[in-house]
Amino acid sequence: MAPITTWTGRDATALRQASRMSVTAFAEHLGAARRTVAKWSSQGDNVIPRADMQAALDTVLTRTTPDIRERFAALRAMGTNGAAASTTRPHTGPDADTGEDSHHSSALDGDVQRRDFLRSAAVSAAGAPGVAPLLDALVSPRPQPPATVLSVQQLSRKVGAVKRDYQACRYERVLDQLVTLLPALEPARAGAERERQTQVNVLAAELYHVVGSVLLKLGDRGMALVAAERSTRAAATSQDSVAVAASARIMTHALMSNNHDEQAVTLAADAAGVLDRDTRLASTDAVAVYGALVLRGAVAAARRDDRDTAHAMLDEATRAATRLGYDGNDRWTGFGATNVLLHRVNIALTLGDAGTAITIARTVPPDRVTLAERKATLHIDVARAYTQWGRHEQGLNALRTAYEVAPEEIRCRPAVHRLANDLAHLTTGPVRAAVVDFTQTAGIPL
Repeated sequence: MAPITTWTGRDATALRQASRMSVTAFAEHLGAARRTVAKWSSQGDNVIPRADMQAALDTVLTRTTPDIRERFAALRAMGTNGAAASTTRPHTGPDADTGEDSHHSSALDGDVQRRDFLRSAAVSAAGAPGVAPLLDALVSPRPQPPATVLSVQQLSRKVGAVKRDYQACRYERVLDQLVTLLPALEPARAGAERERQTQVNVLAAELYHVVGSVLLKLGDRGMALVAAERSTRAAATSQDSVAVAASARIMTHALMSNNHDEQAVTLAADAAGVLDRDTRLASTDAVAVYGALVLRGAVAAARRDDRDTAHAMLDEATRAATRLGYDGNDRWTGFGATNVLLHRVNIALTLGDAGTAITIARTVPPDRVTLAERKATLHIDVARAYTQWGRHEQGLNALRTAYEVAPEEIRCRPAVHRLANDLAHLTTGPVRAAVVDFTQTAGIPL
């Protein structure tokens, strides 16, 4: 087996899985913090362990048995999720320890290259047949005939419908609708009366927000960033303070997904501050968007392993939820006290505190989680926590529950596929047989 020149999070995770160790056991074996090992598992090739951990991993590898080394080589060759491993090494500059990537593609050329790549990739992508047409519609929408120009009222109804379908995890339907709606946007804007332009721009910002969200679900982080920028631009044109902050949410998410966690925290905090200053949070829409934006910043802070900032932002979101006074869906945020609790689960998990994540999850009142997307995400987070904890059967049970709630959340998301593949690699005997049976039922390739 060739020596490891530079360990990545994926390599370290492959060694852990080959050793049949849980996150906790491997952290103790390695002499690392538990949250550090969890971060390697969640960020993969996007994170480079520190120099001392590089040496520790070298030592552990040299002391393994031939069986473990054989499994390790196989996992590295296939990737820890069962897919062929990338030959592209991650960025190893000054940002490497945080997993941030300082490379940005040029605007239109980059869009077209990603679109062409994903058109071919989408042929084999499970559960996402509409990705290539969506990228075409996003990058080069075909003009609509004059007879099909939507009125502002029609555009509003259609944007609302696609938002509801997204929150219900009907992603294939969302993709189909977006392919039709995106080319209709500019003609609707051009045909709207002057006094309706603000509303059209707010709707455009919301529509691009959905585009970015669904692309993130499907694993296309680069094009999600393009959609987020379009949402931000439309919101700025509207001069609607709440719309601007709402678009900062999807931009924060897209930055995070592209490993720009520090910038994501800064954007969320700054945008929330501007919203507070401009509106004094006088409306329920403003409070909900403010709280949801702060929550997004808390997640980004947790990804940076900045526990203090993550918890401070969680506390601020709790104050916003108290001020709002109910679990609602104002401006499509799903924000309220229960939503803050769901984020506490995710942030505990991100910080490597799987046991804490499960303890918090048990306090979530199921009847208060009304959106399918949020409910399924909670069960997926629980599955990840149990998997980190080494309790693989409970992790599988949580995935099954998520599938019952929202089949497309399981079938369409590459991140969930990776989790299922991790369970298949980590388990043996009857539990592995049950994992394989579940993946076949859910349409997840192993």
